[in-house]
Formats: sequence, C-alpha cells, structure tokens
Amino acid sequence: MPLFNMPQLRARLAPDSRLLGLDLGSRVIGVALSDVSLLLASPYATLRRGKMSRTAADIAAIAATERIGGLVVGLPLSLDGSFGPAAQAARDWLRSLSDVTGLPAALWDERLSSSAVNRMLIDDLDMTRARRSAVVDKLAAAYILQAALDASRPASPTGG
Repeated sequence: MPLFNMPQLRARLAPDSRLLGLDLGSRVIGVALSDVSLLLASPYATLRRGKMSRTAADIAAIAATERIGGLVVGLPLSLDGSFGPAAQAARDWLRSLSDVTGLPAALWDERLSSSAVNRMLIDDLDMTRARRSAVVDKLAAAYILQAALDASRPASPTGG
C-alpha cells in the first residue's frame, strides 16, 4: 500500500475512525490514539519491537478494537532535515506494516520528539529516570501524532 501525506490520509479515513500513532524505537514502539474527531492524541501503550509478523498482529488487534483507520509513524529525519538511513528504515518498515495490516499510512517528522517529552517529564513533572522510561515511548507517539493532527487539520470555513 502506498504511503500518503497527512491531508490525504485524513481524507481516506472512514467516519468515526481513529489514527494510530507509532514512535519506533530499536526495542520498543510507543503507541498513541487519536479521538474520532481527529483533534486530540492520547498515549495508549507500548509494544515490544520484534518480528514484523508479531508486531503487525499486535497492531491489527489494536486497530480492530479501537476502530483505527490509518497509521502515522514518526520519521527520524536528521537534524538538518536530510533523509538518512534511519528515515529509510522507518519508511520501509511502515510500508511493510501497511501492506500486512491493510491500513493506509503516513510518515511524520519526529525530530526531537523524545527529547521534548523527556524535557517535559524532567522539568515539569520531576520524574525519575525509571518512571520516565516507562512512559516516554507512548508519550512520544502522542507528541508525534498530535503534531500531525494539528498540521493537517482542515481550515475552518470561518477562516479560524
């Protein structure tokens, strides 16, 4: 299945379906859900990253339970915005996941998302390293998904 940009992905969604945001780590995948109005992203879970067949089955189960209509995966561009090996790997992984699950998908720039979430957890919530490690992946997924939702929100007819 081809990858879409965010406005295209939103346009393809069935009414009352949600988007699933994913933050790919080397060992853990952070998972976030949008609401059905596509206004808010919320942390949902973490999944152990393993073989594609197992990961796809886990994501398909979430998709069926939560009425997921599409996937948004963080794209790890280099700090200068270039498309390096990590970004290529994320794109290839998402294409495979989209093909296996049958869900349309889009990539979203995730530069500094984990850093921003960690900074918030330290500065605002004074969380210990152990407590941060338990929540940072799903919070980063929510951060990525929220940014994608905000940037792709259709303009209101009143101009606001």
